[in-house]
Amino acid sequence: MRLTPPRPTAAFSLVAAGALVLAACTGAGTGSPGASAGGALNLTVSHTAAGDALAGPNGMTLYILTLDVGGSSTCTTGQCAATWPALKGEGTAVTTGTGVSGTWGTTTWADGTKQVTHNGQPVYYYSGDTAAGDSNGQGTNNTWFIAPVGAEQGGPPSGQASTGPTPKASKAGYGY
Repeated sequence: MRLTPPRPTAAFSLVAAGALVLAACTGAGTGSPGASAGGALNLTVSHTAAGDALAGPNGMTLYILTLDVGGSSTCTTGQCAATWPALKGEGTAVTTGTGVSGTWGTTTWADGTKQVTHNGQPVYYYSGDTAAGDSNGQGTNNTWFIAPVGAEQGGPPSGQASTGPTPKASKAGYGY
């Protein structure tokens, strides 16, 4: 006698479809790259040509924008946000690897998006970086710098000009 597997019931199919829709609407499974199953963002050190920098969960270098003041992000839309994607974190804990310190939080954009902050400074990736350890955005328009791994504030080294790409003609120093 040959057994055939039971067919899914209509109720089961509706529950499965509902779970997929809910996941799509809430962004479940689409959080920050490298977020652990528990929702924590694991930040580490990226050893770059520009020095040690904070690295996101995907191992890519993170940057700060010196035009951001008071913990608010000024690069949330359009070409700026496409060139400098934010490290986002909705209610996620931050865990850190060896050598990383400082304070962690989030800033909330006008649309409700939460962006991770380090020492009160929003942090971003650079679309021109293609591999862990890249720091191609360092010094762009003398406003974008690798995010420090410690409690110090980021920016050009004291008394030195920034390194990195030649500043591009851009809108308000955003480097795009």
